[in-house]
Amino acid sequence: MERDGQGIAGRDLAGQVAVVTGAASGIGLAVAREFAAAGAKVAIADIDAGRAEDAAQRLAATGAEAVGLRVDVSSREAVAALFSGVEERLGPVDVLVNNAGISIDHGIRRITDEEWRRTHAVNQTGVFLCSQAAAASMIPRRKGRIVNVASRAWLGWYGQLTYASSKGGVVSATRSLAIELAKHGITVNCLAPGLIDTPLLRREPHEVMDRLMLAQPMGTLGDPADVAWAARWFASPASRSVTGQVLYVCGGKSLYAQPARA
Repeated sequence: MERDGQGIAGRDLAGQVAVVTGAASGIGLAVAREFAAAGAKVAIADIDAGRAEDAAQRLAATGAEAVGLRVDVSSREAVAALFSGVEERLGPVDVLVNNAGISIDHGIRRITDEEWRRTHAVNQTGVFLCSQAAAASMIPRRKGRIVNVASRAWLGWYGQLTYASSKGGVVSATRSLAIELAKHGITVNCLAPGLIDTPLLRREPHEVMDRLMLAQPMGTLGDPADVAWAARWFASPASRSVTGQVLYVCGGKSLYAQPARA
């Protein structure tokens, strides 16, 4: 694949059915757009049904085949309904991108039981439930791609016990799923974004952003499109021999964190 001015050239996902969770905005929406540009039929799944449907309509206006569906990835019933709806409207799922996630950043003394429970329910249980549903469809056909979106934060950072541990679980799940599903022709890989310019990141207070940027080796924010290109490669035939891997899109922060006063 070659990247053109707007993304990767070609229609390497033509005819594929892709489900992207948490896709009404940010990284998920960028992935959905990139997949559609590659010829995939895309299900934009999000807990906000209205925004998912709006995003799908805007994508369809460009000539893509897209549907917007509501899902709470922490609910088995909701996930089952999502995959049933996608198969009915687009066909069996070929590619799953587990992107839905939430971030709650508190120090150890301030984390509540509900914050811990909800973060892991979305970030970890969501990956389990969606991957289980996708595998049930992919295994009989002996093909499929699962791309999990973790975070560079799984390596650890200040005040991120809840978020980092949930994303660490995503990395471990990726490796275990890759081992189990390889014999069925299914690859499972993981993206670990760093500071990406998304609505979620923009909600951080100025002082938090200042501290994060000081620790960023390249000194810049990534763009959702940077992650989308990487997701497309994992979903494409070009990565057929790659499974169980973690690809960092983090501006160097996975290598080291720039000292704040350097």
